[in-house]
Amino acid sequence: MKSIAVYCGAASGNDIKYQEATKQLANWIVTNDYQLVYGGGGFGLMGLLAQTVLKLGGKVYGIMPKELFERGAAQTGLTDFEVVENMSIRKRRMLELSDACIALPGGPGTLEEISEAFSWARIGDNNNPCVLFNVFGYYDSLKDFFDEMTEKEFLTQHDRDKLLFSDSLITIDKFINSYIPPEVRKYK
Repeated sequence: MKSIAVYCGAASGNDIKYQEATKQLANWIVTNDYQLVYGGGGFGLMGLLAQTVLKLGGKVYGIMPKELFERGAAQTGLTDFEVVENMSIRKRRMLELSDACIALPGGPGTLEEISEAFSWARIGDNNNPCVLFNVFGYYDSLKDFFDEMTEKEFLTQHDRDKLLFSDSLITIDKFINSYIPPEVRKYK
């Protein structure tokens, strides 16, 4: 079974549309026979995503750093659950266990995780496609910033095309299924 790593907020946001999009993504994951790999949390969009995938009969693999587990952040009843030493190990494990990475709306942690996954793709340490599920334009400013990086030649257009911002699960599905990892940059 293929797996999708999803990064998202431990908060729900202040608009029901974020929760509705989370449920849509959960349904898409199950309908397309993916297993969910996520941070293991039981709160906010993280909890809603895992609970919805489970309710729809899907499989959920949670990976949580020990410090968050000890604070009671874990979702119970997951298909599989792993406690790891720290956040760096969690991020590595999520990439190892997944075939694609998707970011729902979230805060700095969500942004950091999807940015790192994309950065690692550019250096050859992550072959997974990276997608920002741009629910109601949530990531528009970030998309503009990546376009500016490209315009200012800090990011090649070829690599920029390897990061998708979309509010369409149909477009996301096509991107994932046709993805070819970027060529590893050479310095000689």
